[in-house]
Amino acid sequence: MSQIIPVQNPSLVTYTHVIYALHLISVLIGVTGAATIVGSFIFGVPSIVAVLMNYARRREVAGTWLASHFGWQIRTFWWALLWSVLVLTISAPLTLLLIGFLTAPLGIFMVGIWVLYRVLRGWSALRSGQPLP
Repeated sequence: MSQIIPVQNPSLVTYTHVIYALHLISVLIGVTGAATIVGSFIFGVPSIVAVLMNYARRREVAGTWLASHFGWQIRTFWWALLWSVLVLTISAPLTLLLIGFLTAPLGIFMVGIWVLYRVLRGWSALRSGQPLP
């Protein structure tokens, strides 16, 4: 088992908090606006900026407990995109049977709830100083 290196630069913890805040802003825009949670998360400027921030400083957190948060945030973004594409791809032909009008919103809603869970769980672990799986 490899040893986890402590974070040498405390500003990286703050940086990671900012990334979670940006993701949460996208989620809140999806909840309160005309967009869906997942739509706002994938296509919203705050989340796109957050993912770019992850990639920009990923090397600096390598080997530290923050690396698990960066991976968690990046995976959340890309998996949300993948699951959304799958839901819409499967639902599109089902609209001919009228079922797609139910499966698309339900699937997108479920992906949105998953995104909200991931952002809140990750940020909670960060506040506790804990790594993520």
